[in-house]
Amino acid sequence: MKIAQYGTAIAVVHAIANGLHGLAHIEIPVALSGLQSSFVAIVIFLAPIIAAVLLWTQFYRLGSWLLLSSIAGSLLFGIYNHFLVISPDHVSQVAFTGWGMLFQITAIVIVIADVLGCWVSAWALKTIQQPEKVF
Repeated sequence: MKIAQYGTAIAVVHAIANGLHGLAHIEIPVALSGLQSSFVAIVIFLAPIIAAVLLWTQFYRLGSWLLLSSIAGSLLFGIYNHFLVISPDHVSQVAFTGWGMLFQITAIVIVIADVLGCWVSAWALKTIQQPEKVF
């Protein structure tokens, strides 16, 4: 039950931070490519929500794996696009005023939430390991 609660909490925080970040993307604007938009829609938004739902079912192990993989994907995507590659999506290229302030703050919050999400997911998977088979 705690796994489902913590995993759902991470998915909610992740969704709120990414939703606010997406709003800043639209308002500034900082455009994404079609491939980036698809990745954001499927991996960053949809997959963690599906994972959180699965955590409350008999498919909680699958939910834990989906949460870990989607949050790890989000973490790598965010670090790469916001902090490594100099592009309009890099935090240094967006002024720290107005929507830019929200953009930069949420970019950092997303990294923190995603690191926590990876930790919670890994903890969940360690906690729910299948018992060893006895031959």
